[in-house]
Amino acid sequence: MIDIILLTLLLALIQIVLLPLLLRANNFAYLLSNRDGPYEPTAILARVQRAAGNLQESLPAFLVMAVIALVQSIDLTLVASVWLALRAAYFASYALGFIGIRTLIWMGALVCLVYMALALAGLVAV
Repeated sequence: MIDIILLTLLLALIQIVLLPLLLRANNFAYLLSNRDGPYEPTAILARVQRAAGNLQESLPAFLVMAVIALVQSIDLTLVASVWLALRAAYFASYALGFIGIRTLIWMGALVCLVYMALALAGLVAV
């Protein structure tokens, strides 16, 4: 489970910090400025930022449940791996502008979180 947690944090680093920084690299003067004025992001940067915001909403719940599972020796590695894969797919589909499939991927990731919560509560078999 620790490797899934670390990979999740790597995804967050890439999605929240590194990729937006790279997508702003064409406006290097803005990056070095005081940033007093507004910055108009490109369409892909705006989608990446929205996807990052969405990850920031679900990341705390995932991390808390993953750590609880680790401490309580409940093996949720498979469902956590599926959640991570779905979140990576969600990010890619959002950044690339795929509309219909993105919602289905998000719903799958949500189901994983619900399953993790139910498993930790002892309401479903692991």
